Amino acid sequence: MDAPDQARRLSELYDEVLSGGRVPEAPRALVAESWQRSLAALVDPELDAPPVVVSGEELEEIRAGHPLHAVLPVLRQTLTTIADEASHIMIVTDARGLILWREGAAAVRRQADRIALSEGAIWSEDAIGTNGMGTALAADQPVQIHSAEHLVRRIHAWTCAAAPVHDPDTGKLIGAVDVSGPLRTVHPAMMALVTAAAGLAEGQLRVRMAAADEVLRARNMRHLIALGDAPGALLTPTGRVLAVQPLAWLPDRLAVPAGADRIDLGDGREGVIEQLDEGYLLRIPGAVRRRTSLRLRLLGSAQPLAVVGGREIPLTLRRAEVLALLLLHPSGLTAEQLMLQLYGDEGNPTTVRAEMHRLRTLLGAGVLDTKPYRILANVTGDVTDVQGLIRRGALAQALDLYAGPLLARSDAPALRAERDELDATLRRAVIDAADPDLLWRYADTSLGAEDLEVFEVLARRLLPDDRRRPAVAARLERLAE
Repeated sequence: MDAPDQARRLSELYDEVLSGGRVPEAPRALVAESWQRSLAALVDPELDAPPVVVSGEELEEIRAGHPLHAVLPVLRQTLTTIADEASHIMIVTDARGLILWREGAAAVRRQADRIALSEGAIWSEDAIGTNGMGTALAADQPVQIHSAEHLVRRIHAWTCAAAPVHDPDTGKLIGAVDVSGPLRTVHPAMMALVTAAAGLAEGQLRVRMAAADEVLRARNMRHLIALGDAPGALLTPTGRVLAVQPLAWLPDRLAVPAGADRIDLGDGREGVIEQLDEGYLLRIPGAVRRRTSLRLRLLGSAQPLAVVGGREIPLTLRRAEVLALLLLHPSGLTAEQLMLQLYGDEGNPTTVRAEMHRLRTLLGAGVLDTKPYRILANVTGDVTDVQGLIRRGALAQALDLYAGPLLARSDAPALRAERDELDATLRRAVIDAADPDLLWRYADTSLGAEDLEVFEVLARRLLPDDRRRPAVAARLERLAE
């Protein structure tokens, strides 16, 4: 059935339903339910137009503060060009159905002005009855309303499709995107188009939320770390839990009433809320936990090892890589950051999350945190110990502890860089020290054994009667070949 025929059939059905006559067929369930809601709200089917409730500076202020303002370029790119070509207009509303933005073909905008389908007007169901954006908001689902499916007769010359948009943080409805046009312009792809546009808008909001989360963590993690052994958490302004210690003692979200300084944690405990520049710090007064100890052996050719509270746990290469990265990044890493450092651009965060789940099970409670991933235990490691000794100039102790390169079999991009940096730093420190005993000890390592410069410096520094000179001369002769 083509658009004009469908419109005539819907008009006949509309007249029969509203006149109370015998109806040969019922309207679509979505439309019938919307008509019932609209009539219950006392919407007059002969209404001329919805009220224009907001204009001028007030509208500009609402627009500037609305979350969809940030993703308007995405919606324009997705919808406006197509709307222009198809003689439609693109509309963006807030959660009340207030039209915030309207763009599209000038001729269609002039027609829309006649029915107040314009910025500042409210097109909710209880204001103007069944319509694309109002019904999408009321039913919280994508809808297409065609011709006489609109409750108000004056809108029967229009067709529209709309989809709701939700806040990825709270899940709350924040508005709708709509494509509307004169009846003759109906197109079967309208519904798919607005649904895709709403999904893109939510995706962009999710990206912005993730970026804001990272900023909040970076600026405020010091407050959580400062709690020491006491449990605590970082919360977003909406109560979403971003970082927590110890592991998994809170749900993903907490209700934080405006102005509250204490909240019920739902398990009989009460938490203290402290306002930060962004979000909140949650703590439990008087609660102290003794942290688990963790020692990591990551240098040399022996199998990597974790010692948790005295319990030795051999590590696979992948698990050792994860723990090495967390050891070297004490403030923590997200799944995406871990993925990039382990696999580069070809990684998958899901793989990282699965590995972290297995690692947490292996190491036990109180060792790893999840938001972000970080080591919660009191941790030490041979690699960080060597780094610290080099910084302090304690090179003899550094060589005592240096068993070989950091996870020599690892191809993880970030660990290759850390390995090369540690080896280069130790080498340069020993050469610059020009101490024959240190140079000799370094020459006995896997790194120094083939290093021509090390043996050249050693040859210059050894005394003429030093018993090590023949061995050094022989090695120099071989390396110089």
